[in-house]
Amino acid sequence: WAMLSDYSEDTRIGKSILQYTADHYRRLRNTLRYLLGALAGFEDAEKLPIAEMPELERWVLHRLAELDKELRDCLARYDFLAFYTALHTFCANDLSAFYFDIRKDALYCDAAGSVRRRAARTVMAECLHKLMLWLAPVMPFTTEQAWGLRPVGVAGGPQGEADSVHRQLFPDVPGAWFDAALAEKWTTIRSIRRAVTGAIELARAAKDIGSSSQAAPKVYAAPAYVAALSGLDFAEICITASIDLRPLADAPPQAVLSTEVEGVAVLFEKTEHARCERCRSYYPEVGTIADHPDLCFRCAEVIAA
Repeated sequence: WAMLSDYSEDTRIGKSILQYTADHYRRLRNTLRYLLGALAGFEDAEKLPIAEMPELERWVLHRLAELDKELRDCLARYDFLAFYTALHTFCANDLSAFYFDIRKDALYCDAAGSVRRRAARTVMAECLHKLMLWLAPVMPFTTEQAWGLRPVGVAGGPQGEADSVHRQLFPDVPGAWFDAALAEKWTTIRSIRRAVTGAIELARAAKDIGSSSQAAPKVYAAPAYVAALSGLDFAEICITASIDLRPLADAPPQAVLSTEVEGVAVLFEKTEHARCERCRSYYPEVGTIADHPDLCFRCAEVIAA
């Protein structure tokens, strides 16, 4: 409540304000809890160098570097409300609603030693470490509890009763994490993703599908979007069964132009593939693997290992 209050004006408090504050607190607490759960058993040997990481992980590291500068600037101005708002926005929008949503499949279903899963856990470890220290002045008891539960691969893990998050300084963020070109590219990608997920939500509301993993839309996009997505798995980013990405000029009359994102049209279709019973995603190979007829190639390989 103190961090949410603008001390340059009259300070207000009441039931509705405290309820609003409690909702914000739960989002931040749940972010720390999710990271602690996702990092169970994480050790230094699992860490992956930044050069070997997928673009999505490098983008998250860029956001941490960007956020570090923003937070330090806020404190230099004694602007505690902006400090808190930047942290909450990062946790709610960049992590929970975007990165965690995309990477939960790799986290739960990839082989433990896969590059994608190791990269995700490495980045999540960095997020947990930075967030615990940044949030310590905002949520002193919660961050102290999280600090005592951190795994060995995050700042050495718990180190006895004298170990406290409040004995730490704000973390140093490597300058190599900052990548303005990558940030601009992923701003474009997130825009077109928003157009696709909007169309999928309409299909879910109409009961055409139960989840986004059943969708197989055709997406018609302007050249800038097509170029930004080159070499990336757009279906993975949108959490769909597949995506057919084509130039906007090829859009048929029945494709719906996005009202939020200019230069994108979406033609919704439902996948015809069967569902993998392990990862709950839809793939063409499900039903064709002799030893594991109800699994996809990835899950069958993980099970057999």
